[in-house]
Amino acid sequence: MQIWRNPDGFIATRGSLGGWLAVVSRNRSIDALRRKRPTDQIDDMALASPYNLANEAERNSMMEKARGVIYKLPAEQRKTLEMAFFDGLTHSEIAEMTGDPLGTVKTRTLAAMRRLQRILTEREE
Repeated sequence: MQIWRNPDGFIATRGSLGGWLAVVSRNRSIDALRRKRPTDQIDDMALASPYNLANEAERNSMMEKARGVIYKLPAEQRKTLEMAFFDGLTHSEIAEMTGDPLGTVKTRTLAAMRRLQRILTEREE
């Protein structure tokens, strides 16, 4: 009911819908168990979930890190990279939409990817 009453609680930039639903469900389940005052310790109860919440949290953390790095790219590179990877456009489609030569689009994409790799590698060290 909480999800139905407050769908604005889901923020797409923070993670996937499935992960959010799993966390909300888990929290509601824990709240229900606490209200019942179970005889067993809550820590001893296994709550089944088809999602690996640790992997989901790690994935979300990596996505936030990548987003932060992408925003540091020059505007032309960022726009080309977003069109290629987030919109799923080909180099030819990007060139057609932006009016830039195909070679320029390919060069920007490659330069952006190399810069992202360099920045992310520096952060890990």
